[in-house]
Amino acid sequence: MVELLAVICTLFSALAFVYLLKYRNKNKQDSPHKLPPGSMGWPFSGETLGFLKPHRSNSLGSFLQERCSRYGKVFKSHLFGSPTIVSCDFEFNMYILQNEGTLFPVDYPKVMHNILGKFSLLLVKGDLHRKLRSTIISFVSATKHESNFLHCVEMLALSRINSWIPISKQVAFYEEAKRFTINVMMKHLLNINPDDPLAFKILGNFENYIKGFISLPIRIPGTAYFKALQARIRLSAIIKDIIIERRKCNNVRPMQGGDLLNVILSKKNLSDEEMVSIVLDLLFGGYETTAKLLSLIVYFLGGASNALESLKVIYEAMRCGNVVKFLHRKAIQDVKFKDYVIPAGWKVLPVLSSGHLDPTLFENPLEFNPFRWNDNSTSKKVAPFGGGPRFCPGADLAKVETAFFLHHLVLNYRWKIRTDDPPLAFPYVEFTRGLLLNLEPTA
Repeated sequence: MVELLAVICTLFSALAFVYLLKYRNKNKQDSPHKLPPGSMGWPFSGETLGFLKPHRSNSLGSFLQERCSRYGKVFKSHLFGSPTIVSCDFEFNMYILQNEGTLFPVDYPKVMHNILGKFSLLLVKGDLHRKLRSTIISFVSATKHESNFLHCVEMLALSRINSWIPISKQVAFYEEAKRFTINVMMKHLLNINPDDPLAFKILGNFENYIKGFISLPIRIPGTAYFKALQARIRLSAIIKDIIIERRKCNNVRPMQGGDLLNVILSKKNLSDEEMVSIVLDLLFGGYETTAKLLSLIVYFLGGASNALESLKVIYEAMRCGNVVKFLHRKAIQDVKFKDYVIPAGWKVLPVLSSGHLDPTLFENPLEFNPFRWNDNSTSKKVAPFGGGPRFCPGADLAKVETAFFLHHLVLNYRWKIRTDDPPLAFPYVEFTRGLLLNLEPTA
C-alpha cells in the first residue's frame, strides 16, 4: 500500500511538473506581448478555489485584496479552467462592458450553459441576443408604469408584510423577500396567484434550479447539478403546458394589462423554446436578484436608521452589497491596456464590486451612506446592473418592486439585525442564517 501511494505521488508530481513547464512555455509562445503580472496557481485547478472563497459581500475578499496589493488592479490568473485576466480597474471594466459585442463577448462556464439552456439571454450573442432582449424591453417598458402592475406589487407587498403579525416578532427576512419576489414574478409573467398549487410547484423547482449555478458539473442523481438539470426540465414543461393552454383559449391580448406570456405569444418570430427561455430568465432575475437587493437594503438599514426615509438606500445597497460580483467575458483579439496586452482567447473577468469599493472613487467606501448619492457624479461610478448592450433589462422593475416593499416595511416596522449574519459572496450574495430580524411595530 505504501509503495502504491509512493507511485501515485510520484506520478502526480511528474504530471504537475510537465503541466507547469508546458503552460509556461505555452504562455511564452502564445503571448509575445507583455502580460499583466500575476500567478497561475496550482496545476489544473489554478486559483479558482481561492477566488471563490466566501467573504462579506461589502468587501473584495482576501484573494482580490492580496493580488491587487501585489500585482495591481489588473492581473493574470487561471480561473474556471482557463487562463484569465482579472480586472479590478473601474475604467477598464467599463471598457470591457461597452465593447461586449466587438472585443469581449460573454463566456460563461459550461455548467451554466447546461442549466440555463442555449437560448438564455445571459448566454446568446449577436442578432439572437438583440431579438430576445427587445422582447423583454418592450414588455418592461409597457408595464413599469402600468397601474395594474403597480397595484399588484403593492398588494403582494402588503400581503407578505401583514402575514407576519400573528406569527412572531422574529422573521427570516431573506426567505420572506424571496416569497414576495417570486409571487410578483409569477403573477406578472404567468398570471399565477400565490395560493395556486402551481405556484408552490414552480417555487420548489426554482430553488433546485438556482442552486445548480454554483455546483460542480457532476451529472449523478442526488448532486446539486443533477437536481438543477431536472428542475429546469420540469419548469420548462410547466411553462410549455401554459403556452399550449393559452393558445387553445386564444387568449392573446398583447400589452393591454396582460402578462408577459401574452406579450411573447404575440411575437411571431419567437420559437417555443425561446419563449420558455425568456420566461425562465425573467423569473430568475426578478426572483433571485430582487430578493437579494431587498435583503441587502434591510440589512444595511438596520445599522443606519437615520436613512430610513431616503429611497436612495436602493442605490447605496447595490453599491455596498454587490449582488453581482463579477462577469464572465473572453477576449477575441489581442487588446492593449496601458503597458499590457490581454491575449486573444483568454478569459476576462471584470470585477464590478471592485469599483464600488474603491477608495479612490468613494470616500469611506465600506461605509453605508445613502447621502453620498446627493452628489450626481456618484451614479457614474457604479455598475450594479452591468453595462453596455447587456445592461439588465429588468432593472427598472426591480427598483419599483423594491421601493414599494420598502415603503410599507418602513411604515409598519422598525427592526434590529443580528451581527453574525452579514451578506456573504458565495460568489452570489447569500445570508447563511436567513437574515433574522427582530421586529418592532411602529404603531
